[in-house]
Amino acid sequence: MNAPHEVLPPLRSSDTSRGPRTNAPEGSSSQAELLDRYAHSLIPVFGTPQLVLERGDGAWVWDTDGKRYLDLVGGIAVNALGHNHPALVAAVSKQVAEMAHISNFYTSRAQIELAERVLEIAGAPAGSGVFFANSGAEAVEGAIKLSRRTGRTGLVAAEGAFHGRTTGALALTSKAAYRDPFAPLIPDVTHVPYNDNEALRAAVTTETAAVVLEPVQGEAGAIVADPAYLRAARELTTAAGALLVIDEVQTGIGRTGDWFGFQESGIVPDAITLAKGLGGGLPVGALVTFGPDVTGLLTAGQHGSTFSGNPLVAAAGLSVLSTIEAEGLLDHVVQMGEHLVGAVAALGHPDIEGVRGRGLLRAVVLRSELSSGIASAAREAGFLVNPVAPDAIRLVPPLVVTREELDLFVAALPSLIATAKEPTP
Repeated sequence: MNAPHEVLPPLRSSDTSRGPRTNAPEGSSSQAELLDRYAHSLIPVFGTPQLVLERGDGAWVWDTDGKRYLDLVGGIAVNALGHNHPALVAAVSKQVAEMAHISNFYTSRAQIELAERVLEIAGAPAGSGVFFANSGAEAVEGAIKLSRRTGRTGLVAAEGAFHGRTTGALALTSKAAYRDPFAPLIPDVTHVPYNDNEALRAAVTTETAAVVLEPVQGEAGAIVADPAYLRAARELTTAAGALLVIDEVQTGIGRTGDWFGFQESGIVPDAITLAKGLGGGLPVGALVTFGPDVTGLLTAGQHGSTFSGNPLVAAAGLSVLSTIEAEGLLDHVVQMGEHLVGAVAALGHPDIEGVRGRGLLRAVVLRSELSSGIASAAREAGFLVNPVAPDAIRLVPPLVVTREELDLFVAALPSLIATAKEPTP
């Protein structure tokens, strides 16, 4: 794949070789001033942001002081095409100039075409359908409502799962720190160990409405489901008359090197949930139902959303899908993921256990709890990464990231680890 963006080493604040890039725009506010204004105007659910970012291009972003960073977080798997991709910019600009939003009393060509394209790449059979939402959590809420239409209420999810922060999705999410402040959540949810066929077998009964699983648990540190585990889930839910819902919010839209993470296992789920990469940066989610029996569970008036599939986000989604295909990004993702694994292994670093995950949903696994210090050191050095667990650094860069860009980070890793291990003054 030919990368559409230049590859340059990350700039340090002292690097003046590229002139204006290292200087804050004239008349702009400083990072400190903007963060102070943030603290006095936003509900502090995200804590204090690390940076105030102003613009991006490809896999790179710049803060308001003009410092540049290699973005290996990618909006947490959202910026599939990176920043400022010309195809996405053109599609969104054209659509917003024509019509950004309409009520769902009506529809648009873009909404219809995006739904058709999503069903096509998912391999969904005739009679399948799409409901567009605004986020992954909303897509999961739709899946929960879908499951209630079976006449059952039992839900099974995995330990380590993350399915969202709204109250229904939160009930499926396993982390106590997220759940406990908002208890009681919806009842009849059972969490079982991930990748444990026997635990799943024991949990799925004729009272189970749905089993909800991620093909890769991103928030747990890029832990991959064994394909045999997903096949067992399909067999167990079919036998029990329950739905199998695959949460593709983080894994979908090429992130794993397939269009969807479930496809490697060869199963056909009853529903999948999407978001993140589908809009390339615009807020969109989707519940996709497979086959007429499942699609027919939700009927007119039983679900809805004001912004569902509006023309602007639908145009963005179509652009993302067509660009992934045109630029051969599925193969590129596989190649870059394998290259990253090999490059990190070649370091032979005693503090690195290895790299796990699929495609460009990866975690550098450490032998000790250094991730927070490494992330801080990386930010100072011009790299953005996510310390998803005390001993794991999550990397979910744009799908257009290049070999050379990944190598910049890998080459810097030993010094980042050394900085993280330095005694605190």
